[in-house]
Amino acid sequence: MTDYAKDALVTADWVEENLEAFGNDDPEYRLVEADIEYDESYAQGHIPNAIGFRWTDELQDPHERDLLKKDQFEELMGSRGITEDSTVVLYGDEWNQWAAYTYWQFKYYGHEEVYLLDGGRKYWLDNDYETTTDEPDFPERTYTASGPDEDIRTYRQNVEEASEGGLPLVDVRSPEEFRGEIIAPEGSEETARRAGHIPGAQSIPWSNNVNDDGTFKTREELQDFYDDQGVTDDENVIAYCRIGERSSITWFTLHELLGYNSVQNYDGSWTEWGSMIRAPIETGE
Repeated sequence: MTDYAKDALVTADWVEENLEAFGNDDPEYRLVEADIEYDESYAQGHIPNAIGFRWTDELQDPHERDLLKKDQFEELMGSRGITEDSTVVLYGDEWNQWAAYTYWQFKYYGHEEVYLLDGGRKYWLDNDYETTTDEPDFPERTYTASGPDEDIRTYRQNVEEASEGGLPLVDVRSPEEFRGEIIAPEGSEETARRAGHIPGAQSIPWSNNVNDDGTFKTREELQDFYDDQGVTDDENVIAYCRIGERSSITWFTLHELLGYNSVQNYDGSWTEWGSMIRAPIETGE
């Protein structure tokens, strides 16, 4: 898919044509489904030869509620038969939110050949592609990560400076969350103490990046939309949501599909900001 700034997406048809390669013990190709509701998604049926990752238990440090450390990331990837040279295709539920977060984490640790399946799990199921409940068991490998690439990640102090300095902050949550009418989507286990948004942030929900079938909008549609919102490539852009997964979709859109040079994901997001004592917040539009 070459219309975008970077070659970061593959189609469902391409994955279907390469299912055999994804099933080889040789680690050249690996297919990964990343979900938060693992037992209701991957375990109930997934693309043949896809590895399943539990986002909460495997792609996060459970003690610090943080990204995996480099050695943890290396251990997880190697244990599932992935090397740093593998071509990895990621997909997942909820319009690829968790897969986009995983993609961002792969890029954080310097993995070059990683892609998203356009449309994710939704598109695959809605279009009646083959599924299975069989789980692959690949030989363990050694994974050597590089990085981390701090250019694509940001932290609380940097967000404070951006807020005070009037730099672009994109809140990708729902308008109800942005206005402070709710703290988090219904059913969310992890929430902040207060509702609202970071002062100076602009509400641009992540759903503007995708079509109803889960696929990404065209480059022209996306560029026109963000130009209209005043989000351009001449300043550093920070995206945030509740815990960093929805903002990963917007980070992916701006950085990978549109080719913006400086886009950062604030993965602490509202769970961190909205729980801090003395942190300023705004409500309403």
